[in-house]
Amino acid sequence: MAHELKRILYVEDEPDIQAVARIALEHVGGFVVEICNSGLEAIVRGPEFKPDLLLLDVMMPGMDGVTTLHELRKLPDMMDIPAMFMTAKVQPSEVAQLRQQGAIDVIPKPFDPMTLSENIRSLWHKHIE
Repeated sequence: MAHELKRILYVEDEPDIQAVARIALEHVGGFVVEICNSGLEAIVRGPEFKPDLLLLDVMMPGMDGVTTLHELRKLPDMMDIPAMFMTAKVQPSEVAQLRQQGAIDVIPKPFDPMTLSENIRSLWHKHIE
């Protein structure tokens, strides 16, 4: 698991947030990013993309981030991929709940586009060490 973080599957239903995150992750962070508009899209496109990290919005219409993660975990290629949630709900109890659901960490929204990639990288390294 101690490989470099390069490929991020990002599941987010808001086009504005997708656009800012794409710039933050690709142009500032140098990551390869696959953005999905829904949990269903992530389940279809995720295994083919072969991400190093799942980055999931918590609150989405239809299938929320937690359900999306549970569904992705059922796919053989996606079982062991680390996941982080992004959410505006960052009370300690909510963060603890998301970690219990399988997240290595939680990134608060709104995020700072200039520090998002570094934040994700540092949480990633904390997890794999």
